[in-house]
Amino acid sequence: MKVLVTGAAGFIGYHVALRLLSVGDCVTGVDNLNSYYDPRLKRARLEQLDRHSGFEFQLVDLAGRTASEALFAGRKFDAIVHLAAQAGVRHSLDNPHAFTESNITGFLNVLEGARRGRAGHLIYASSSSVYGSGNSRKIPFSIDDRCDWPISLYAATKRANELMAHCYTHLYEIPTTGLRFFTVYGPWGRPDMAPYRFARAIDLGRQIDIYNYGRMFRDFTYAGDVAESVARLVERSPQGYRLFNIGGGSPVALMDFVHALEGALGKRARKRFLPMQKGDVPLTHADVEDLYAFTGFRPSTPLVAGIERFIAWYRDWARQDVTRPISLSCHAAY
Repeated sequence: MKVLVTGAAGFIGYHVALRLLSVGDCVTGVDNLNSYYDPRLKRARLEQLDRHSGFEFQLVDLAGRTASEALFAGRKFDAIVHLAAQAGVRHSLDNPHAFTESNITGFLNVLEGARRGRAGHLIYASSSSVYGSGNSRKIPFSIDDRCDWPISLYAATKRANELMAHCYTHLYEIPTTGLRFFTVYGPWGRPDMAPYRFARAIDLGRQIDIYNYGRMFRDFTYAGDVAESVARLVERSPQGYRLFNIGGGSPVALMDFVHALEGALGKRARKRFLPMQKGDVPLTHADVEDLYAFTGFRPSTPLVAGIERFIAWYRDWARQDVTRPISLSCHAAY
């Protein structure tokens, strides 16, 4: 199959592209290599993908209409896996324009590429953040449930993506599949996310900030399981407008996650407990029965095993990264 993976130099994009390449698919990867976090990590991921003969990379900012049209001109893909986005719940409070440009305008340009017949199926990243506070919801979160009002601009842009995709499926009969990712972690993870920031702080003997006084639960999902979920959806015949949760299905207490990091690193964390931050939620829990019914797969990597793999990669990467200045206040999304 010929697959376009946008955000291929990103965390999830890298794992998805690698999984598709491993079974012989031809992957065109797209990324703008922005500086939201150190582009050296993005380039290192691309170096891994470049080892595969079926991989081609295009440096493209999808928020640019002309550049996006040029990407799709004369090309046809069996599927588009659109993972390029500006991420970060709390970052959206400080830099809202980056989110509308990347997540709204960029997604519209990809939808237009699909509308012009350049793909048989559009799979795109949504987020568990669209479920809002969860205060009035049943647990676990089910696709059949209505979403609460988003409580961050990031979540609002992802919910908007789902609505935009619904319109294009209805108007132009484009098969679209949205994926609500739940707290993805693993090797090659983003430095702004809690697993990496916590690991580095613990490793260096620095303090970590733990919000809501530690009373947080997250449905952590291993990156390899995410890639397998996406690959199986690529392989299946598209069916109109679909949404799936991509999550482990078993929420983990944040303090248990910290303990797993401590165990893998062999060091104790210095902890500072703080109140809940704006835009955050105390619990996420994915109902993944729809995903299992459709693909025969559900994420199942045990947390301890996933953390050990992450720390093995972290130690290797950190040896190359020790001179880079860092901020160790661990305020990234859990």
